[in-house]
Amino acid sequence: MRLNKYIADSGVASRRGADKLIEEGRVRVNGKKVTELGASVNESNDTVSVDGVKIRPASRRVYIMLNKPKGCITAVKDDRGRKTVMDYVETGDRRVFPVGRLDYDSEGLVILTNDGELAYKLTASKNDVPKTYIVKAEGKMEKDHLTRLSDGSIILDERAVKSAKVRLLSYEDGISRAEITITEGRNRQVRRMFEAVGLNVVFLKRTAIAGVRLGGLARGKTRYLTPKEIASLKEI
Repeated sequence: MRLNKYIADSGVASRRGADKLIEEGRVRVNGKKVTELGASVNESNDTVSVDGVKIRPASRRVYIMLNKPKGCITAVKDDRGRKTVMDYVETGDRRVFPVGRLDYDSEGLVILTNDGELAYKLTASKNDVPKTYIVKAEGKMEKDHLTRLSDGSIILDERAVKSAKVRLLSYEDGISRAEITITEGRNRQVRRMFEAVGLNVVFLKRTAIAGVRLGGLARGKTRYLTPKEIASLKEI
């Protein structure tokens, strides 16, 4: 088994996060530091440790939905002492990690799991996983705004964004409320897309990832995904 998959299946990090741990020299196999990203391990005979702690692939997969509140980061821990999504999750002795990211000032759906394979599928850019957000922005959204947000003409980091689905839901008291679905996961992408067309976002909430919807889950609360929801994610 690839070493990064072994680490991901142990619930320590996503596969991408596992690669970072390996690059940083924090992983040892049979007591020897391994920094080669393509390294493999024997599940039956090799001993793997991260930061000196022995790990093993999880025997039971866990899939959790969190309605992330504003004011916490989507990470397992933070060296600046800020709240993380882990402060809202109870999993007993099973370690999980957040899949992807949702910025500090945004709220809504975050999936946490110890299934590294699924985490990789949901975050790999080639899979075009749809993510839906409710946005409130200052000013009135005109037809031109909707066109530019949806047609892939916006440039971020010297690269065009992929086309998106956008619809205006309402306009009241100087605030436009819209729904947007994107298939990328660039840093603060939705906020930056709206800024690019001259609209300042004052509220951002993720409501769906692929076929899984946040629904009426209260802010800061969690629930386990249903078998149907898990199956829909694995079909990506």
